[in-house]
Amino acid sequence: MLNDAVAPETAAPVPADKDAPLKEDIRLLGRLLGDVLREQEGDAVFNVVETIRQTSVRFRREADADAALELDAMLKELSREQTISVVRAFSYFSHLANIAEDQHHIRRRRAHLLAGSPAQKGSVSFALKKLRAAGVPRKTVDTFFQDALIAPVLTAHPTEVQRKSILDAEHDIARLLAERDLPLTPKERHANMQLLRSRVSTLWQTRMLRYSKLTVADEIENALSYYRITFLRELPGLYDDIEDDIAAEYPNGDGTIEPINAAYVQMGSWIGGDRDGNPNVNAGTMQHALARHATTILDFYLDEVHTLGAELSVSTLMVGVSGELQALADQSPDASPHRSDEPYRRALIGIYARLAATARALGATNILRKEVGPAAAYPDAAAFVADLRTIVASLEAHHGAALVRPRLATLARAADIFGFHLASLDMRQTSDVHERVLADLFAKSGVAPDYAALAEDAKEALLLNELAQPRLLYSPYIAYDAETDSELAILRAARDIRQRYGARAIRNYIISHTETVSDLLEVLLLQKETGLLRTDWHAGESTCELMVIPLFETIPDLQRAAGIMGRVMALPLVRQLIAKQGQLQEVMLGYSDSNKDGGFLTSNWELYKAELALVADFRKAGVKLRLFHGRGGTVGRGGGPSYEAILAQPPGTVNGQIRLTEQGEIIASKFSNAEIGRRNLELLVAATLEASLAPQEVNPARNNQLARFEGVMAELSNLAYKAYRDLVYETPGFTEYFFSATPIAEIAELNLGSRPASRKANQRIEDLRAIPWGFSWGQCRLLLPGWFGFGSAIHAWINDGETASKDDKIATLRTMYAQWPFFATLLSNMDMVLAKTDLAIASRYAELVADQGLRERIYKRITDEHGTTLQCLELITGNTERLAGNPLLARSIQNRFAYLDPLNHLQVELIKRNRALSAESKIDERVHRGIQLSINGVAAGLRNTG
Repeated sequence: MLNDAVAPETAAPVPADKDAPLKEDIRLLGRLLGDVLREQEGDAVFNVVETIRQTSVRFRREADADAALELDAMLKELSREQTISVVRAFSYFSHLANIAEDQHHIRRRRAHLLAGSPAQKGSVSFALKKLRAAGVPRKTVDTFFQDALIAPVLTAHPTEVQRKSILDAEHDIARLLAERDLPLTPKERHANMQLLRSRVSTLWQTRMLRYSKLTVADEIENALSYYRITFLRELPGLYDDIEDDIAAEYPNGDGTIEPINAAYVQMGSWIGGDRDGNPNVNAGTMQHALARHATTILDFYLDEVHTLGAELSVSTLMVGVSGELQALADQSPDASPHRSDEPYRRALIGIYARLAATARALGATNILRKEVGPAAAYPDAAAFVADLRTIVASLEAHHGAALVRPRLATLARAADIFGFHLASLDMRQTSDVHERVLADLFAKSGVAPDYAALAEDAKEALLLNELAQPRLLYSPYIAYDAETDSELAILRAARDIRQRYGARAIRNYIISHTETVSDLLEVLLLQKETGLLRTDWHAGESTCELMVIPLFETIPDLQRAAGIMGRVMALPLVRQLIAKQGQLQEVMLGYSDSNKDGGFLTSNWELYKAELALVADFRKAGVKLRLFHGRGGTVGRGGGPSYEAILAQPPGTVNGQIRLTEQGEIIASKFSNAEIGRRNLELLVAATLEASLAPQEVNPARNNQLARFEGVMAELSNLAYKAYRDLVYETPGFTEYFFSATPIAEIAELNLGSRPASRKANQRIEDLRAIPWGFSWGQCRLLLPGWFGFGSAIHAWINDGETASKDDKIATLRTMYAQWPFFATLLSNMDMVLAKTDLAIASRYAELVADQGLRERIYKRITDEHGTTLQCLELITGNTERLAGNPLLARSIQNRFAYLDPLNHLQVELIKRNRALSAESKIDERVHRGIQLSINGVAAGLRNTG
């Protein structure tokens, strides 16, 4: 999160050490936490915390064996109560350090802007300058914004470790810390310090963990808090900034340009609609999600309209108004003679009354300010926007343009973006469930006794034939399996939601584990059964309300993706439906399962190849491709900087259309601070703009070079795949090692999310979800999914003397790093993972493996590969230090390790205690609580572990 910039306008002159304000903030928050610890827990506990920290630092800096023994003995002697206090102290320091770093990022960025420095890389202004320098005209830029769709999609996953109460307290601390950069009087500074102390005390006295399992409804509320903090105001504000940037970079334009009024950034959500592996999501949760979405956005509109009513006190005794505005005022239920000459206020009172009626119709139960009188609900958000634009047009035509921008224009923009639905809710289910539901419907209708047993060709023929029939398979007079009833009810609920909240409320249906053409046709048939796919039999035309989106996840699935989509798009029915979708089709690519399946390097390469193959097939079919990237928090799950990731996409894969998931604790990291949230949203827009419009160099020599790079990557991928699969899936005892040497079992017990950690009740890695798989490796500080296999692949390829010489191969890899964004981003992300990897800490977790021979055998393989990976990375990049290109992040990681390491040491000790008790069929809730607190603290300290 740390980038270029310095200190605020009103602060003292910038010190030589640009990080000095950050260090001061960390010292301040650490001192306050220490004061609270002394006050709440006593000097004895404070002294224990300090001794553990100092011993841990010695263990890290000196690799001191005596320090390790001292630390081990010290931790064993801690009472259960002391252990909890110590874990909490180090966990909260990680949280407070994050707040200080975020504030420093904001401080430096503002200073950069105040100094009038050139546009920062990653800003829309920077992207526009590059495009104009490359000769891209204004009209092309405007067309991009009219047609683009950039959609961050919030998802709930079992690595979300933050309670909303903790987030709220930290948000307040961040605000108070930011206030200290202002010119405060001594009295104000003292008051600020008192409030900070109070909030840190509140944090200490607030329960960090959930004692009950998180429900889907809880996950929905957690996600909605980020709309109130960031999205509702910052997203419309970003649109305003981008309009200003375009006007500044293209002051004269290139002819007559239509105003940009399209909602090119829209929010998406899986929370309440994602059923894959989550038995707690059903028709009721979808309906609840949309009711809460609508309530949240309508509460915002009502507050803004109420405030506008107070602000727009314009009188017709002073200035005229348009006839349309006067008509809108005349329709208002407000008949007060005191406002007879204030048509804007009367119009807004009428708008407020219509919004209140709309809110009640869409499920809101508590309108805080009662409307003046009754009014009809709005039929849709477009009617609300039309009323706002009537006010805007009247003001602009009667010397009131200055009154539009502060609030009214932003409100109209928000209504365009969020409608009455707030965010589009995606539906997702696994293909196996669809097959079972249709097998039930086919069998009980007498059409096919055993659909699941049919060969793929027979399934496709049957499904296409059934889609061409005017009758339904379903009968209300037949009893079906509970799963069938539930799935059909969910689709019917989707139809009702679209009618109630608008077509953008639900518009996508994602199929997990898409492996065949029939997987897509099954969802079309289920839509037909529930009224979402309708056919005009006279005209021979079909309309489908939900876009059917395949999700290709595993390595074999990615390899089949283009072939499946080519065959699907060749079907006449599908061609017709795609035409109705604007000649556009979305495909989702999964980063998590492909990584767990084939390792970091192979996963990235297969994703790259799948994208290129899809682009070629879609171009052949004349269909526009939109890719939905299922990125997680860790690099092993597609994480890493979004800006670089988008720019590193293969040519032709962005084209103004991109959706990507924001998952787990990464949502809090990116969007719990409004200013940082706005910056992250801008990064998405800037990268998409640049990747879509930057002219592609037509150079045969360069194309030949790229083909050579891709050939090398193919060879490296094969070697890395073998190394990874050999360890994870083919080494006897590896599963036992993983379940012993990581806290996976303890993570599965956490009340983190509404979804279980494994798809099945067993200890097979194949059935484990990719999210807890990566999360567990992060907790033990190995982060194996983000690097394993790379070193073996590079070493084997360089030393294979059958082709070019060793020196030539090294030169090729260095050229790839210097000239190929895909390879450079791959290595940059791995570099960051390796900076967070710590073998000394990992060795403590390895001690949890009871079988000494197994422990030594597998741990040695992992550490050998780690050493080889470091050597190969250094050979290619020339950097012997991690994060040489990002010294701020490097210092951030190093500075927090002294406080993060003790949490790992404590976690190991607590896991030992817990497993010893479990062996005796005993349970100690304090030990459980300590483990869970340590998991929270380590996740906060590493920031992108989920």
